[in-house]
Amino acid sequence: MIVENQILDFFIFCKQQNPMPISYYSEDDSKETNPDEYFMRQALIEAQRAGERDEVPIGAVIVCQGRIIARGHNLTETLTDVTAHAEMQAITAAAQFLGGKYLIDCSLYVTVEPCVMCAGALGWSQISRVVYGASDEKRGFVRFAPNALHPKTEIVSGILEADCSKLVKEFFKRKRN
Repeated sequence: MIVENQILDFFIFCKQQNPMPISYYSEDDSKETNPDEYFMRQALIEAQRAGERDEVPIGAVIVCQGRIIARGHNLTETLTDVTAHAEMQAITAAAQFLGGKYLIDCSLYVTVEPCVMCAGALGWSQISRVVYGASDEKRGFVRFAPNALHPKTEIVSGILEADCSKLVKEFFKRKRN
């Protein structure tokens, strides 16, 4: 019970410190970028927040009807929880926002290819689209569980791949030094 209260207090603190800004994709945005790039840039902002906490810099946003309804970034070190991946944080927040467990007609934008655990959760959520930046050759679901997502889920890869990859590579380079 103490741990649950500490986690709840932590989430309340985070919401007070960084309330989720509501972002919409508008026609004005389309002049400088396409929707996938726009929302991936929002996921990159989340990844940078993770990096600032000395977490692996992976970020995610979930979009429904052109609106970001959830944001997440890795919190595995902060929460000492191996399941606190960016995607899992975003899935939970989106389900709470929508008031249900299914994310039909929603898109996940994540800076790095989801792992098998996250892909399984995305499959159960029946999310309509998964858009990721950099591939993960070592732990990505495409290699180890290519059928983990719902059969109707569309997969798009390589959006702002260089930016997404660079963020993670620089993080681990700093860790090694």
